[in-house]
Amino acid sequence: MIRINTPLTDEDIGKLKINDKVLLSGTIYTGRDAILPKLVNLLENEKELNINIKGSAIMHTAVSDAGIATTTSNKKEIESSIAPLSKHGIKLHIGKGALNENTVYELEKYNSAYLVSPPVAALLTDCVIKKKCVMFKKEGMEGCFELQVKDLPAIVAIVNGQSIF
Repeated sequence: MIRINTPLTDEDIGKLKINDKVLLSGTIYTGRDAILPKLVNLLENEKELNINIKGSAIMHTAVSDAGIATTTSNKKEIESSIAPLSKHGIKLHIGKGALNENTVYELEKYNSAYLVSPPVAALLTDCVIKKKCVMFKKEGMEGCFELQVKDLPAIVAIVNGQSIF
């Protein structure tokens, strides 16, 4: 297992290889279908965020008292957010499911990576040390949460122009 911590650098991403098993620690953000397009819209319109996404990770999930588990990343609303979020500094996208060739290209272009995490809520929830909704609170559990995680398990699925799909 490779231990990685946020914030991540281009060099950190450059060291990753397909099928690497990683344990991610540090600050990550969350978003799903309702939130990711809104976040992209703010960034593309040069609105200041109250969070720092440079070198961060975003997990495609909602956050509830029942826990967290990755959602399908190839939904149009989610996959279409990956390139613009990478352009603005997100280094890791954590989800599940295959992504299209264009997204693989865009991840390489912005030196970001895509991790898949096992959809096992109990395991992932045990990795969350602290959680706080930081944006889009009206969306409830689908708001943008800031999570402090320790040893969140994942597998590198797309990096440096290569994909396991």
